[in-house]
Amino acid sequence: MTPVALVTGGNRGIGLGISRRLLADGYAVSILATREEPSDVLAELRALAGDDSRVRYVRGSVADVDDHARYVEDAVEAWGRLDLLVNNAGVAPSVRADLLDASPESFDRVLGINLRGPYFLTQTFARRVIALRGDLTALPEPPARPVATIVNVSSISATAVSTNRGDYCISKAGVGMATQLWAVRLAPEGVVVYEVRPGVIATDMTAGVTAKYDALLEGGLAPIARWGRPSDVAGAVAILAAGQTPYSTGEVFHVDGGMHVPVL
Repeated sequence: MTPVALVTGGNRGIGLGISRRLLADGYAVSILATREEPSDVLAELRALAGDDSRVRYVRGSVADVDDHARYVEDAVEAWGRLDLLVNNAGVAPSVRADLLDASPESFDRVLGINLRGPYFLTQTFARRVIALRGDLTALPEPPARPVATIVNVSSISATAVSTNRGDYCISKAGVGMATQLWAVRLAPEGVVVYEVRPGVIATDMTAGVTAKYDALLEGGLAPIARWGRPSDVAGAVAILAAGQTPYSTGEVFHVDGGMHVPVL
């Protein structure tokens, strides 16, 4: 059976890299995104899949809880199963503002998309997985492979302070705790939960600060002194989704060139 993955924001940036990798690994992929259906991107993904039926696109927002069930049910109706949720969709603040000038409106927008939305999409996904799976308590022992996997894409900003985008940092720190919460709650259900924590990745989100990070990387920001690529993050997601670490959950996988390593 073809495994099924849901990738929020899977039509651009890191999410597109993840969609490409999962399709190459044999998944059927459903994308949730707010933009009108991107025909060029979907044509590329369907060509990569070699089967148009392995790619679906649902227009909606992770911030809108009413869209969650519609997104999940679309995949179930198309493919009859759920194997992987990648909570990737996220935004930076529209304006980088000092903490003393930051607005409640920006805070609410960023946390609504980056934290509240994925938290409740995970709830919807997990409930549906459990319903599809049946009763694990009837089994003599837990399954050798996870019933399903959830991967939350956060950021080095979960622990690295940027005082001109505090809302973003708080949202990503919250994703770290959400990962642990869901990991503990879903372990008895046979579902594992991980966090992938990217560093400086070349996407449209970071395009406006290229010069800043070029200089920081040249100055020793990370032991691996280059920009990360969406494919780097996708590789980490693929590893965690492969079912080869069934006795691990709640783990953080850094994709940051070693930025997180303290250096004297």
